[in-house]
Amino acid sequence: MDWQGRRQSDNVEDRQSQGGGAGGTPFGRGGGFSLPIGRRGGGLSIGTIIFLVVIYLIFKAMGIDLMQVMDGGSLDGAGYEQSDKQNGGGAVSSSNDQMTAFVKTVLAETEDTWQGIFQSQGRTYEDPKLVLFRGQTRSACGAASAATGPFYCPEDKKVYLDTAFFEELSNRFGASGDFAQAYVVAHEVGHHVQDELGILPKFNEARQRMSEVEANKMSIRVELQADCFAGIWGKYTQQKGILDGGDLEEALNAAQQIGDDTLQKRTQGYVVPDSFNHGTSAQRVKWFKQGFDSGQLSSCDTFSGPV
Repeated sequence: MDWQGRRQSDNVEDRQSQGGGAGGTPFGRGGGFSLPIGRRGGGLSIGTIIFLVVIYLIFKAMGIDLMQVMDGGSLDGAGYEQSDKQNGGGAVSSSNDQMTAFVKTVLAETEDTWQGIFQSQGRTYEDPKLVLFRGQTRSACGAASAATGPFYCPEDKKVYLDTAFFEELSNRFGASGDFAQAYVVAHEVGHHVQDELGILPKFNEARQRMSEVEANKMSIRVELQADCFAGIWGKYTQQKGILDGGDLEEALNAAQQIGDDTLQKRTQGYVVPDSFNHGTSAQRVKWFKQGFDSGQLSSCDTFSGPV
């Protein structure tokens, strides 16, 4: 993706140097719309937890801090390893600067795309804010942390993105490449587009009257539409000549790797369709590609007919 040297958005709130600050329950108020990262289920038993605590205390009494050993160095309030900071922190800082510039550029491209589309329909598009953080932070929808994955909070109209997620996307999910990363941002911005169009408020109201299974089915349609909107954005970037060869394949691979069925197979070895709330890999690939191929809002009606 040929992103360097292009306009960067001013709508990025950089909290990467702030430590802690999280509290409450994720998505506790209006509910957030997140990218699934496969951390559902599979919790530890009470007996296992007690055993681990005892082991930790034994090593602590011996002067060995297991948390520090596992982390490879203690973290300070800014979220950087102290060993790196003592050596100047150049590599960490440089990497973060590059990533921040990339996110600002991608966000700027989404702003240009959706402002143009809304204007062509006689509408006004209000740009979302994007919060970059490291470790944990607060949102109007509750606590935001690395465990929640990237998400959009309709309560404050902000996208939240932990700066370490892109590395996890590549290393844990096998979805590498800058356009795979751009797809993540574009998907969450797609939820903001839904908010602007009045789709999210209607969904949030309706799901209060639904069973969990019914709400999951409707949530799938919401998520797949955000994928389709991300595809529309991809189409506009292609028309600008920003995409390189293989970029589309990177985004499609990312959509494949974060499908509910693929994630459940990876984390628990089997799938539970009634628990799906983002869509299968095939569905996510289908709807991203549909938006990409058409470039039209009308092609993203995931609420009519089968998905």
